[in-house]
Amino acid sequence: MKQFFKMMLASMAGYFVLSLIMCLIFFSMLVSIASFTKKTTVEIDRNSVLTLKFDQAIPDRTSNNPFADFNFSSMESKKSQGLDNILKALKRAATDNKIKGIFLDLNDVPAGIASIEEIRNALLDFKKSGKFIISYSDDYTQKAYYLASVADQIYLNPQGSITFKGLAAELMFFKGTLEKLDVKAQIIRHGKFKSAIEPFILDKMSDANREQYQKLLDGIWKQMLDGISAMRNISNADLNLIADSLKIQTAEDALKYKLVDKLYYRDEVLAAINTKLGMGKDEDISFVSLTKFLNSKEGKTRITFGKKKIAVVYATGEIGSGKGDEKSIGSDGLSEAIRDARGDSSVRAIVLRINSPGGSALASEVIWREVVLARKVKPVVVSMGDVAASGGYYIACGASKIYAQPNTLTGSIGVFGLIPNLGDFFKNKLGITFDMVATNKHSDYITTYRSLEPFETGVLTNQVEHTYKVFVSHVAEGRKMTAADVDSIGQGRVWSGIDAKRIGLVDDIGGLQKAIDEAAKLAGLTDYKITDYPKFKDPFTQIIESLTGDERSEEIKAALGENYIYYEYLQNLKSHKGIQARLPFDIQVN
Repeated sequence: MKQFFKMMLASMAGYFVLSLIMCLIFFSMLVSIASFTKKTTVEIDRNSVLTLKFDQAIPDRTSNNPFADFNFSSMESKKSQGLDNILKALKRAATDNKIKGIFLDLNDVPAGIASIEEIRNALLDFKKSGKFIISYSDDYTQKAYYLASVADQIYLNPQGSITFKGLAAELMFFKGTLEKLDVKAQIIRHGKFKSAIEPFILDKMSDANREQYQKLLDGIWKQMLDGISAMRNISNADLNLIADSLKIQTAEDALKYKLVDKLYYRDEVLAAINTKLGMGKDEDISFVSLTKFLNSKEGKTRITFGKKKIAVVYATGEIGSGKGDEKSIGSDGLSEAIRDARGDSSVRAIVLRINSPGGSALASEVIWREVVLARKVKPVVVSMGDVAASGGYYIACGASKIYAQPNTLTGSIGVFGLIPNLGDFFKNKLGITFDMVATNKHSDYITTYRSLEPFETGVLTNQVEHTYKVFVSHVAEGRKMTAADVDSIGQGRVWSGIDAKRIGLVDDIGGLQKAIDEAAKLAGLTDYKITDYPKFKDPFTQIIESLTGDERSEEIKAALGENYIYYEYLQNLKSHKGIQARLPFDIQVN
């Protein structure tokens, strides 16, 4: 017995010592990682050039988590700057005497086309300062070239290329797969354009869906052509001819058709920048990254002591119940943020920045109510990003004013329900059958193991029609339109920002800053500071979540590449609960 207690005490002591050692190692890791990510004020040299190289996804809002996108195996941070910080940096760089110009070091720009439009407009504003912008790439994608077209000089590697072929939209349909698996998709929808369910019941686009896709792509392409034409002095007709004939096959072709100014290697581009700066050919250029500039004295946010504020509330991702996070909208979390901004007497106006394809109709209703309550107390201005459609438009329609970019995807006023019948799949493919007992006739409504009965289909149809009617009434009230007028432009149809302005779904064209300016005007403010909502979690909580987070999705993303969007789409389907007010498709412009 004595030996037993000795062994037990020794084991306990060993466990305690091991735990202490592990805690010390964990603490040392945190200190080590923090040293990599620590933000220190840096000095900017005179005659510096701000370098913009977009090699990470661009969210609307920059995370304050020092471990966001941190690779613990390589101990490297790949944290991206959000659109908010990019716009702030460009505005400050225009008035900073140490920054003489901008170097766009581009290949691709991993952002939505409306976000690129906003950055492009900020670069055009920067040019008003008289400072130069030079762009260089080994291989411009269409999005990257559209952004690069603002530059004073566009350079291309002599063996590089430019993709310039127009836009195309490719949809994947699962009807044949479901048939092979004996799975039946049971659909209830309102809106002939509400095509989120088409991949499950058709093998090609419906005429209505093809019509809206064509309209959207034509609008986005025209916006791009107009911008390139204005900067490069090439007519839209000539640009379309270049695209139709695939004339840009080599770097020499890009030079011949005036899409670029010179075919230079990187060292020759650096020599050209040296000349711009009035420096010697072999002198080192002081390039300043976006992150370094934002951490400099010149780039840091100016602290203001005014009591008046404008709250910018960020709503990003699919809409569902719960708290949500930086990549998804939770009705509880976003409602709380709007409520906090409404209740803060120092906040005189609210800007709701929406980048969402929609989601749960019920969750959208909860958020819409908070927007309406806030509007009764102070101005609420919506700024739409790449997409603010279906549920995204649902939460916007109660605002005082709505701003969108010309190529924002919005509207999609429609709802649907999708119930898969997996009964035959389990029986015929896996040999699994189901049986049940119940207290009432429809106790198992809704189940995925049998077909809906006609009565149940009627019940679900009534729910969808009721939700659509409520959606339409909210839009009619918020936009001062009749329900009939809303229905005529609704039916689930998606509109570009420029078309949405024409039909009255948005008030004006512009980005986040224009929405903030309008909010200040409505609130009668000339001196104010910006405060962001929802408030970020405390750093320690974010550290723990980063260390314990699931890295599986990042691994899948790396393996699937551009096809990850299809995996993500199917994963999102599993989280859909109740009637959906969601964009009928995910559109990627490349």
